[in-house]
Amino acid sequence: MDRIKKILTSKKFYAWVSGIITAGILFLILIDFWLMPAYTQYNEGVTLPDVTKVSLEEAVSILDQYGLRHEILDRRAHSAYPADYIIDQAPPARQIVKPDRKVYLTVNTAERPTVVVPDVVNMSLRNARIQLENYGLNIGTISYDSGRFRAVIRQSIPAGDTVDVETTIDLTVSDGLAGRMIRVPEVVGLSLPEAQQKILEEGLRVEIRFQPTRDFPPNTIIAREPEGPEIRESDTLTLIVSERFDLKEEVETGPVMSDTTATDTTDENLPDPNPQQENP
Repeated sequence: MDRIKKILTSKKFYAWVSGIITAGILFLILIDFWLMPAYTQYNEGVTLPDVTKVSLEEAVSILDQYGLRHEILDRRAHSAYPADYIIDQAPPARQIVKPDRKVYLTVNTAERPTVVVPDVVNMSLRNARIQLENYGLNIGTISYDSGRFRAVIRQSIPAGDTVDVETTIDLTVSDGLAGRMIRVPEVVGLSLPEAQQKILEEGLRVEIRFQPTRDFPPNTIIAREPEGPEIRESDTLTLIVSERFDLKEEVETGPVMSDTTATDTTDENLPDPNPQQENP
């Protein structure tokens, strides 16, 4: 114990430990300021050129001049580019990258790949979208129609047809409202604004049809179709609304007949109120 204590308390031991620590610090500084920059090419960079819209041969030549490598990532058809032209690159142009960096290229192919359209009817919209995208197809217009379940009920291109990749397919999706029944509020006899307020509170679709009548004031609900107490949420409720019944005056046509036997009311035919007697 005394020997160990003597070693630990000697100046030689502290000098040796200090030397090790100093050497370690110098080694770390050497790595940080010389070895690592030399290995990673620190403070050296290349502005990535734009090699899209040129041929593959020209793109490779440009990348070689910049000291960059390349790899063809994908080949796909694009009508806007000639065959074997670069459609896309990664990383994009004008980024600063390290020398000898690999650039991934997407090349336009001369042949347009085709695919068999999958059947997505009865799928949910989310699953149908995933399925079409997996086949390389695009989703176009999504329209909605009445149906009992929320699912695709029609697709614009039938399943089994062979089409080009990236073809657009339109979908018609059920709104899932056809099976739900809603009680129709009593609106016959109400004014049109009052009836509309009640109908809208139930979330029903309304169609208005006017009918001339003398029996009700204008803008009064005189009937509805259908007449039952309930209606499917997807159906339309038709309100028949009274309209002013305008009478048209009958215009008499033809010759006007006069009665010659009628009493003439002119002054010449009236009796003299003060007749004068003749002198004998």
